[in-house]
Amino acid sequence: MILDGKKISDKRLEILNEEIMDSGLYPQLATIVVGDDPASHLYVKMKRQACERVGIGSVKIEMPVRTTTEALIEKITSINRDSVIDGILVQLPLPKQVDSRRVFSAIAPDKDVDGFHPCNLGRLFSGHPLFSPCTPLGIMILLAEYDLPVAGKDAVVIGRSMDVGRPCAALLLNADATVTTCHSATKNLENITSRADILVSAVGKAGFITPSMVRDGAIVIDVGINYVDGKLTGDVLFDSVKDKAAWITPVPGGVGPMTIAALMENTFKAARLRECTSVT
Repeated sequence: MILDGKKISDKRLEILNEEIMDSGLYPQLATIVVGDDPASHLYVKMKRQACERVGIGSVKIEMPVRTTTEALIEKITSINRDSVIDGILVQLPLPKQVDSRRVFSAIAPDKDVDGFHPCNLGRLFSGHPLFSPCTPLGIMILLAEYDLPVAGKDAVVIGRSMDVGRPCAALLLNADATVTTCHSATKNLENITSRADILVSAVGKAGFITPSMVRDGAIVIDVGINYVDGKLTGDVLFDSVKDKAAWITPVPGGVGPMTIAALMENTFKAARLRECTSVT
C-alpha cells in the first residue's frame, strides 16, 4: 500500500485554509534564500505556493551567495523584531562560509517554524515539543492519517542529521516506539533494519535500501532526495521493496508534500500563539 503524501497533504492544506479563514488571522512567513542554488529556489517557490493556497502571507528574502554569517544574523534579527511576521524559514543548504548553528540560534524560538532553534530541539528531545522540524513532523502526521500505530513498534531511523534523523527518532520515541538510530559507523546494518516494523531512511544515497534490509510487512518511509540521470529518486529501491513492505512512501509524492504541509501548520500555530500573547 502506498503512503500517498500528496493526497494527505492536499487534505491537510484544505482543512488548514478553512481554519485560517475562520480564525480571522493573516499569518505571514518569511523565507530567506542565500545564493542562487536552483533547487533551493524551487523549494521556496513550492512553499510560497502552499502559503498562497492556505491564506498565509509569504515574504521572500534573497541574499547573495557571499553572505556572511553576521550579515544573515543581522537580517534575521530585524525580522525577529517585525511584529507582522509569524514564522521564519532559512532555506537549506547554506553556503559553506555560513555557520548554520549560529544562524538557527538567532531565530526567535516563537518564530522558528522549522524547529531548529536549540530551545525547540530541547523541547522536542525532552518530550514536550512546540515546533518540530517539518520533515519528521510530516512523517508522523502521515502515519497518523493512515491510522498506522507507532506505540510498541520497533522503529529504525537511518541517519542522524539534526534536521531529519535525530528529530524523527525523538518523535517516534515520544510516540512510544522502541527506536534505534543507525549511521555511518553502525555495524551489521542489515541485521538491524530487517527487524524494524517502521524503517525510515534519510541517507541521501539512491538505491541504498534493498529488499534484504526490509522486514516482510514493514512500513518503509523514504526521505531520500537523489537525482539519477536527471530523475528524482529516493533511498529505497522502490520497485523491489514495495512488494515486501506493507506500506511505503514513493519519491516523489511521499514525504516531500508532507514537509510543506507541516510547515504551513507550524506557521499557523505560530500566528495563533502570537495572537494569544498579544491578548494577554
